[in-house]
Amino acid sequence: MSNESSAIIDQYLLSLDGYSIDQLRFKSEEHVWSVGQMYIHVIEVAKEYIGHVEACSTAIHEEPQGKTVDGTKALAEKEWPNVRVKLDEPPNATVNPNGKDEIIAGLGLVREKLAYWSERVVEANPACKVRHGWFGWLNAHEWFDMVDMHSRHHLRQKAVLDKRLAEAGIS
Repeated sequence: MSNESSAIIDQYLLSLDGYSIDQLRFKSEEHVWSVGQMYIHVIEVAKEYIGHVEACSTAIHEEPQGKTVDGTKALAEKEWPNVRVKLDEPPNATVNPNGKDEIIAGLGLVREKLAYWSERVVEANPACKVRHGWFGWLNAHEWFDMVDMHSRHHLRQKAVLDKRLAEAGIS
C-alpha cells in the first residue's frame, strides 16, 4: 500500500476519535451529508474501486479505449478535480453510521484490501480496464490510485462539514 493511502486512512481514523455519535450523525441541511455519511461514502467508494482493481487484474479482455481529458489530467496530477460532484442518488441514500465501530471496521477493511493489492497491482495487464463514468477507461493501477485520490478529495468536504458542526455548536 502506498504511504499516501495509509496516511489518509490514519488521518480519517485520528479525526474520528474527536467526534461524538451526535456529531457524526448531524446534518446541517436535508440535502447535505453528515460527517458520518461522508465517512461511509469514502469507505463504500474505496471498496467499489478496489473491486475494479480486482476486475481489471483478473480480466482477459483488453479495452482499447482510454481515459477522458478529465481522467487523463486527474490521474497525471494524482488529484481529484476540486469540484462538487452531484451523485445520481439522493444524499439520504448513504446511511448514517450506527457507531464509530462501523467506520473503524470499514476503514480497516479498506486498509487490508489496499495492502493486498499494492503487491499485486503491478502484475495486472494495463490494457484490461473498467469504465469510470467521468474519467473513462481505467486499468487496475489507475483504479488503485483513485482510492487515494477520492479519499483525499473528501477531506475538503470534511473541513466544510466540520465548520458547520462548529457553527451549530453540536458536541
